Amino acid sequence: MDHLIFEVGTALVLVSIAAILAGKFKFSIIPFLIVLGMIVGPHAPQIGIIDLRFIQSEDIISFLGRIGVLFLLFYLGLEFSIKKLIKSGRNIVVGGTIYILINFGLGLIYGFSMGYPLLEVLIMAGVISFSSSAIVAKVIVDLRRTGNTETELILGIIMFEDIFLAVYLSVVSGLILGDNTSVWGMLASSGIALGYMLLFFVIARKATPLLNKLLNISSDEIFIIVVFSALFFVSGFSETIHVAEAIGALLLGLVFSETEHSDRIEHLVVPFRDFFGALFFFSFGLSIDPFTLGGAVWLTLGAVLITILGNFIAGMIAGLKAGLSYKASTNIGLTIVSRGEFSIIMANLGIAGGLMPMLKPFSALYVLILAILGPIMTKESKTIYLWLDKIFKWSNKNQNQKSGM
Repeated sequence: MDHLIFEVGTALVLVSIAAILAGKFKFSIIPFLIVLGMIVGPHAPQIGIIDLRFIQSEDIISFLGRIGVLFLLFYLGLEFSIKKLIKSGRNIVVGGTIYILINFGLGLIYGFSMGYPLLEVLIMAGVISFSSSAIVAKVIVDLRRTGNTETELILGIIMFEDIFLAVYLSVVSGLILGDNTSVWGMLASSGIALGYMLLFFVIARKATPLLNKLLNISSDEIFIIVVFSALFFVSGFSETIHVAEAIGALLLGLVFSETEHSDRIEHLVVPFRDFFGALFFFSFGLSIDPFTLGGAVWLTLGAVLITILGNFIAGMIAGLKAGLSYKASTNIGLTIVSRGEFSIIMANLGIAGGLMPMLKPFSALYVLILAILGPIMTKESKTIYLWLDKIFKWSNKNQNQKSGM
């Protein structure tokens, strides 16, 4: 433990180098940090006193990364309004249902077509179905798309996914680990998750005057302690009732966005969001051993292709049903394609249940590819839209709709 701080310091230096390179090439920092984490880690060499294996500090770096996810989602919540999300409630339910049906359905079809047993197929479908809240949030913020019309629907789909995830995890864990899972248990899990989210919506609408008074603190030191205490408590409590801690952070951000202190909170949170967020993606890379990925290449590439296709179709349908343009709908499908923490959780459940060993390299390589491709496709969404527009003539359809034809 004598070199613990030095190890963390070494990790931060590497993160800094990745950030500088990303800035120099004017590219998203996410792929740089993930690949950097993969290059080092347990399989890396020790050069003198510099230990690139990060064995002693792995747990601490991972914990700091989890904090980064909380800040990313909390900040994203601050950028939005509960009123707007409530107004978009029907679109969110419709869009979320479309998204889950298409992606989960494709996951089931793909798993069965590859000849895997039922339990492995259920895990594979779960790995394929859920977006990465952390990566989606980071990309939206980095590309300054928080003000885009489609971003509200993207947020809503993420929250809808979490409700489905709570139910699905309870069902699959019961089947794989042998826990007692009943219909009432599934209904209870989904009811608790939905009720918990609705509670925050009520607080935001009814308790804003009280929150304004409670947060009327002149000292920045005391103010940030109070806000961060609320963030960690709410996020931690969310996890105890099987709502993702990141969603708890997002909900609290949505509540605070309704107060007159939202700008002040946002200003104080930004440095923490950037610092700890970078550590999340680095720690995510540390968890992937590149030497174990070879055996799952073809299986993974097939899953990546159907995920990109499924996300694009789901985003397009959800966006158009919500009255958004073809361009905005294209942005939805390309933004939510990133995979990350939730996919790893699903794979780990299968591994814990003694299912086929291929789940580990498959999920790691699958997440790695989409964690890199997702931000790239989101950044280049305009180019992709223009290319598709030449084929499908979407701009002509928009003009015809405006002219009443």
